Amino acid sequence: MDTKVLYVTAIILAAISGGYYYFSGSSQKLQVDNASSMTSTANNINLTQTNEKGELTVRAEADRLEQNLQNKTSKLENMNASMYKQGQVESTYYAKLVNGYDDNSKVVLSQGVVATKILQDGQLEFKTETLTGFPKTQEIETDKTVEVTTPQAEFISQGLKANLNDGQYEFFNIRGKYEPNS
Repeated sequence: MDTKVLYVTAIILAAISGGYYYFSGSSQKLQVDNASSMTSTANNINLTQTNEKGELTVRAEADRLEQNLQNKTSKLENMNASMYKQGQVESTYYAKLVNGYDDNSKVVLSQGVVATKILQDGQLEFKTETLTGFPKTQEIETDKTVEVTTPQAEFISQGLKANLNDGQYEFFNIRGKYEPNS
């Protein structure tokens, strides 16, 4: 009988200590999983990006960056970026607020957005309050009012869709003035 009580006591102690180690390990795992959802922040961001040949492709500055790796989102404040092609500035973008979604496959610029495309005979400039960009496909769009300035024209459009790869721009409900070169 004394042996039976000893076995029962040993089994109870083993179950308690096993449960303690099991649950303490799970709680540590939960803390680690919870830590991965933390948001990272940085101030005074300067970015320089090159392609596989070492040619400059992007240069950007921002006052602040917040990034959530778990949600794959990012937020930039006061972003000023330049895109390069063959060593020359091809386009520039400025916005007070930039939100990136799905690992920046969709980027929404807002609050005082200015996008500029450098042309051979000047520049094409868009001013709007919100502009959505898709970096992989080099497309931009908005359904907000856009002020457009080119070397030959100034007009307002109630929206914009553009493919920056082939230079195709689609404007909606245009009002403005056009002065062809003489």
